[in-house]
Amino acid sequence: MDKKWEEMSWEERREERFKRWLEAPGVEFVSPEARKAYRERVTRFIRVIKLQEPDRVPVLLPAGYLPASYAGWTFKDVMYDYARLRDAWLKFTRDMEPDAFDSPGLVYPGRVVEKIGHRLHKWPGHGLPADAPMYQYVEGEYMEPEEYDDFIENPTEFWLKTFLPRAAGAFEGFRHLAPFNPVFVAPLGFILSVSRPEVMKSFETLLEAAREIREWREAVEEVSRRALAEGYASFRGPGMAGAPFDNLADVLRGTRGIVMDMYRRPEKVFEAMERIVPLAVKGAVKTAADSICPVIMMPLHKGDRSFMSGAQFEKFYWPTFKKVLLGLINEGLVPFPFAEGDYEPRLEIIRDMPRTSVVWHFEHMDMAEAKKVLGDVACIAGNVPASLLVTGTPGAVKESCRKLIETCAPGGGYILTGGAGMNKGDADNLRAMMAAAKEYGKY
Repeated sequence: MDKKWEEMSWEERREERFKRWLEAPGVEFVSPEARKAYRERVTRFIRVIKLQEPDRVPVLLPAGYLPASYAGWTFKDVMYDYARLRDAWLKFTRDMEPDAFDSPGLVYPGRVVEKIGHRLHKWPGHGLPADAPMYQYVEGEYMEPEEYDDFIENPTEFWLKTFLPRAAGAFEGFRHLAPFNPVFVAPLGFILSVSRPEVMKSFETLLEAAREIREWREAVEEVSRRALAEGYASFRGPGMAGAPFDNLADVLRGTRGIVMDMYRRPEKVFEAMERIVPLAVKGAVKTAADSICPVIMMPLHKGDRSFMSGAQFEKFYWPTFKKVLLGLINEGLVPFPFAEGDYEPRLEIIRDMPRTSVVWHFEHMDMAEAKKVLGDVACIAGNVPASLLVTGTPGAVKESCRKLIETCAPGGGYILTGGAGMNKGDADNLRAMMAAAKEYGKY
């Protein structure tokens, strides 16, 4: 009798997810050749995750938002015209023939963010020049230091009634919703709070935004549907998670706020991070259920040595981040942390993970050292410099890739990719990456 999910080890659960990834249920391939190419690409990724040698080194092209300009449009064009968004990403995928396609799901829908009064970013025409190649995050203290207890007691209510009204004007009315307390608020009492004019206005605006975002979602989903059907693998599913420290520092307290908290109220920081751990795991697992790909993207922002010391990393950052990693691994998922900044001093610490369970993507890193320290426990990915990709020549890019392959590929467990996304530049530099993998990366 087949084992039930709760009876499986994490390796068995992951094998079930790998099987689904490889078989791609529901995907209608355009031809037998497309299906064959898809299986070859997914097999390539599965083998390197397991620290085995595939047929050749797989490549994740660090395209960023380059597909927009590659198709002849600005980033603003694709934010506001979802047909152009879809066509640009499909054109880029078909022309580059990558091992894995990139979804345009991180290109925010312009009319939606405009409609809700979004305050967390600047974007072309809204705080940035019309020809800006991407948007910028607006950091702030969206949670006051005295609000830690409110967040810890009920993160959902804090998010809905305090954070969202600060993050987007359309949610202002939510401040007046009845408390999320089933003991004291009956259904009619909650509805009564919704009847306030400012609350009703918020809901009406959100309904308009919801109708608008459907068009954007259909375009994003069509890119994925067509790319899969044509034989390109997915490597980053819609699920995303991160380090609890970053959840606090990036979104709620901001850099200045979290630094002050580390000294003035460290106990509250620890308590809030512990509260975030199960929420982060549960959210990623739930989102992963909608994807055939088990890989969970995890951008890391404030764990590198330019932000905190090694002692601070071990005290504030790693313990709860490790719990999130292990929570995802236990569900058969593959964490894919993008270690932004310099993580070389962290190598011995992050080595403490089950063998073959994590794929580490490095930005600034001595990749020979990463291979030496992590090569027998984790797949590593990186790290053609973004500066080289944007300003260099195809020949220089290819040479950089050759050196990385010779350093990191022996024995398997290496994915060739960039140190960061390439939002503008010469697309031939990305073609050079694919050419290098095919020429130098065969086993």
